Amino acid sequence: MNLKFLETFVWVARLKSFRLTAEKLFSTQASISSRIAALEDELGVRLFLRDSKGVSLTPEGHKVLEYAERMIDTMQALKQSVSDAGNIQGRIRIGAMDTVIHTWLSPFVTRIMERYPAVEIELTADTARNLCDQLHKGYLDIILQTDMVNGDSVRNLELASFPVQWIVPTGSLYHRGYASMNELAKERIITFSKNSRPHQDILNLLHAGNVSAPRISCVNSVAAMTRLVRDGFGIGALPAALVSEELKQGVLTILDDVPQPSPLGIVATWRTGAGLELSEDIIALACEVLSAYGEQMGEAMVVLTIPAVGHGTD
Repeated sequence: MNLKFLETFVWVARLKSFRLTAEKLFSTQASISSRIAALEDELGVRLFLRDSKGVSLTPEGHKVLEYAERMIDTMQALKQSVSDAGNIQGRIRIGAMDTVIHTWLSPFVTRIMERYPAVEIELTADTARNLCDQLHKGYLDIILQTDMVNGDSVRNLELASFPVQWIVPTGSLYHRGYASMNELAKERIITFSKNSRPHQDILNLLHAGNVSAPRISCVNSVAAMTRLVRDGFGIGALPAALVSEELKQGVLTILDDVPQPSPLGIVATWRTGAGLELSEDIIALACEVLSAYGEQMGEAMVVLTIPAVGHGTD
């Protein structure tokens, strides 16, 4: 039995789409259909039903899927038993939100390259909502963002939280005491993109403070948001880790006399199953790198929710 055809079958079953499977496997829809047809002829059963809603497994297809995943798992285990990490090839597609990109993404990617020099790394920067959508569609293998994701063959791991604070230019007109949230909200607030988790948390905090009509500027770029704060366009509601150097230099200051916004959580979400063992290893590296980053920055900047791990370079 052709293992490539079995792998194709498994991906069609996961993605519920011949088109997405063709993109995933760098093939064409015609080739994917041909492989499935050949597998159906060999097994003597129909594996998929196609209708206007998409592709679904037949009862026989569900039985075959269980065995197909076992066979691919066995083959992957065999390959790993006779090779080391430096010889592992393939591609890992990682999606990350801006906060990750501007904090610990670089050491993370460096660690992957050291551990798996032959693996191609494809990076996507986007909002949490879009990253979740791309993971569901099979365009990404791992995403680093704010929300837990539900779905078949999907796992989540809470990695850390970044304390979000009110940040202003030192010595500016915003750098003063505020008697209440209502008084602070009279100034322009600069924060993350509209309807993002941080934006919703800010709205909830202001609502709890009986603020009815705040002036909030939602910005979908961390670089743009931090620049606006540095240049004095308003009070920033953002993780202090994003401007740690400016805080050290005294260019920016944290306002600590008013209630702080909720921390920004970081969740790793990835696809699991046959042929996706590399993702599990990459997640382990993410925990390792973030643990080291958290120790370096301190709990005022990063609060780890993963167990402490070693930071060796095996």
